[in-house]
Amino acid sequence: MADVSQECVGRPRDFAIYLGAVAVTATVLWFVLNNFLQTVAGTIFIATVIGTLMFWRFRLAVAFIGITCLLATQTLDIEHMIEFMSIDVIVFLIAMMILVDIAKDSGFFTWLLGKLLRLTNYDPRKVLIVMLVISTLMAAMVDEVTSILFIVAIVFEYCRHFELDPLPYTISCVLATNIGSSATMLGNPVGILIGLRGNLTFEDFIVWSMPVAIISLALLIFVCTFWYRKPLREAKSKVAAHIHGGGEVFEEIGNDKMREVKLSGILLFATIIAVALHYRIELLLGVEKFTYLLVAAFAGAGIGLLWKRRKAQHIVERGVDWWTLLFFMFLFAKAGALKYTGLTDVLAGGIASIATSQIQITTFMLWFSGILSGFLDNVVLIAALIPVVQSLALIGFNASPLWWALLFGGVYGGNITMIGSTANIVALGMLEKQFNYHMRFFKWLGIGLAGGLLPMLVGQIWLMIFFH
Repeated sequence: MADVSQECVGRPRDFAIYLGAVAVTATVLWFVLNNFLQTVAGTIFIATVIGTLMFWRFRLAVAFIGITCLLATQTLDIEHMIEFMSIDVIVFLIAMMILVDIAKDSGFFTWLLGKLLRLTNYDPRKVLIVMLVISTLMAAMVDEVTSILFIVAIVFEYCRHFELDPLPYTISCVLATNIGSSATMLGNPVGILIGLRGNLTFEDFIVWSMPVAIISLALLIFVCTFWYRKPLREAKSKVAAHIHGGGEVFEEIGNDKMREVKLSGILLFATIIAVALHYRIELLLGVEKFTYLLVAAFAGAGIGLLWKRRKAQHIVERGVDWWTLLFFMFLFAKAGALKYTGLTDVLAGGIASIATSQIQITTFMLWFSGILSGFLDNVVLIAALIPVVQSLALIGFNASPLWWALLFGGVYGGNITMIGSTANIVALGMLEKQFNYHMRFFKWLGIGLAGGLLPMLVGQIWLMIFFH
């Protein structure tokens, strides 16, 4: 029998492979760059990427060790480390996580989904379409992880009640969640990071990103209903046989809870509206850009915590993903070190020598980030590419289409494989736990390619039309 403790922390062979890969990376970068600080910065960032892939549970430890090496070798100083940690992004995420947890705790999402699903009379095809739309909307309003947790929970309840195969619904909703998370700044850490670093407002996302998400959703509805047409036909007969004697899937929320449901919904939507209007408010008052983006989030979280004051500490401890946020802080600092040492300027020059025109650069960034996002954590990848876009802008390229190319590639590319985004991993973990179903790579890949490449193609055409 295998040693369980050894399985949990990783085998010595895995650590040997990891250290060997880091050593090879350092050697190659040194011969290519012939610059000590750039070699250290590049090696540590790549070591973080490889370490995250090989030792996912210990990615924060890898992040701490990486920052230690950057500081110890004087590759990065304390002042710039703090600057590159993107505290504005982190605190915005904290505030929105608190708001979402308050709405979740109050039963708002469960009530909303239950009401919408009853309108379909639980018809499998209509349910799938409604779930795709809801997945997209919820991911745009809150974030992909919160959205997929609630969507998948409802899907499982529906499938378990009528004894249906949950796989088509689970995969389809994950694909829609990733698409929806690109529609606004709120849906994905990638969008928040690109928005704040690219000087893009919530309105910019509505104008440039939301139409691509809507078109992509329409394509996804067609693809999923066609791809799963046989399981949906079989499900329809099962639902028809059970619908009369099966009763309701969702229990009605009692009147004593409806006040909390309504108040949490009002608070959440009021905050989202304030976030959406932040740029207009800033122009009206003549204040620094993004000031009222943070004001709206902080005010919403503060009011919510006062309302839930008896549970406030519990909400902050439970609702905020501190593990991931700490990882993001160190990751952003390492990406900043690439810029600080000039390595991103070298990369930008290399890209500019291969793809010389604006449309070639935009196309390269979209598809490069998209394909890699299918196999790497998209936040890690985009954090590394943001300084490259900034360097390309200094060379003379238009940065605006490059920011959208990064967004479309980084988010939509996550649909390609089962490990392409956090939403994918969370949903498949729930599927394995609830139904003991172990996803196979190629079982996902077919529909994943359609759900990833088609939206990327829509994004490509969109950018070619408006930034030709």
